[in-house]
Amino acid sequence: MGKRGFGIIGLGSIADFHAKAIQAMDGGRLIGAFSRSGGEKAEAFAKNFGVPVHSGDISAFLKTPGLDVVTIATPSGAHLEPALAAAAHKKHILCEKPLEITLERCDKLIAACKKNKVHLAGIFQNRSNSGVKAIKTALDAGRFGRLTVIGALVPWWRTQAYYDSGGWRGTWELDGGGALMNQSIHQLDLMQFFGGPVAELTAYAACLAHKRIDVEDAAVGCVRFKSGALGLLLGSTAMFPGDSAEVFLSGEKGSAKLRGGHLVSFQFEKEEPGDAQVRIDCGPPADEAGKGGAADPRAISFSGHQRQFENFVRALDGKEKFLVDGKEARKTVEIILAVYQSALSRKAVKLPLKKTPKLKKFK
Repeated sequence: MGKRGFGIIGLGSIADFHAKAIQAMDGGRLIGAFSRSGGEKAEAFAKNFGVPVHSGDISAFLKTPGLDVVTIATPSGAHLEPALAAAAHKKHILCEKPLEITLERCDKLIAACKKNKVHLAGIFQNRSNSGVKAIKTALDAGRFGRLTVIGALVPWWRTQAYYDSGGWRGTWELDGGGALMNQSIHQLDLMQFFGGPVAELTAYAACLAHKRIDVEDAAVGCVRFKSGALGLLLGSTAMFPGDSAEVFLSGEKGSAKLRGGHLVSFQFEKEEPGDAQVRIDCGPPADEAGKGGAADPRAISFSGHQRQFENFVRALDGKEKFLVDGKEARKTVEIILAVYQSALSRKAVKLPLKKTPKLKKFK
């Protein structure tokens, strides 16, 4: 069907990764970007990627000939408005995590895309990793038996300069949260992807190592899944010098662990012929530390975005299912909001939530 035209809305730091992914992908081509304010950043982006950067009137940008898909790279709490404009102009949407920062804003976006008959996906590129796919295949085949314990650990570090670098960072209004909503959301997504719906959780959160922010830089929690499995979560940007994120799961017949996105454990009561090769194919390269943004948010590869963007195009063409649609992307936002509610109230919280809880400054 030819290459679909992609445009990027917002020139935050992740926009460069979007551009690189689009220019490297099969089935898509970058035809432009939109910056609300323009300026030097827009000029540099246009020079680096060889495409025009529009500013001012987003409607004019959305009328660009050949534009089929937009990616949203604005601050987290500013995803809704440009996405609504894109949906109204019949553009398909790939939205950076989190989908939005409240359940109500998530629901409004999902409804607008449904009304305008366009497809919406949340960007959770880790789902495209080979190790994640291997675990999910084993889960679907019942090889773990009954799941017992699932965990997500993100012991990361961000400097004070990181939070001071943008007026929106560390605010409820635009960041929507801290170490969980901004950094650990990918690992929490995998936790619920593997474990299924969450029934109840209890948590603590605090701001311990940073100043001039309202949100948490450390959070811990215990989870009870509807299946009966138990879960453990830790998300922090206050653990110097930062180390690799881990996601693990165990059952009565098997266990697996991802570290830095690589499969470092894959064991079952009954070994199958292909298991050894899976461990080789999905394990960490010998020369890669695998910390994946533990201390530097730009220390990641664009290959995961590329794989998800390619999935999106193939799904638009009816060749496969969307990796993460809007409703699926909403799930992790709800879990994180439940963590915040539990931490602020010092009470266990049952899911699903009826509405977004009132949030206040963590101390």
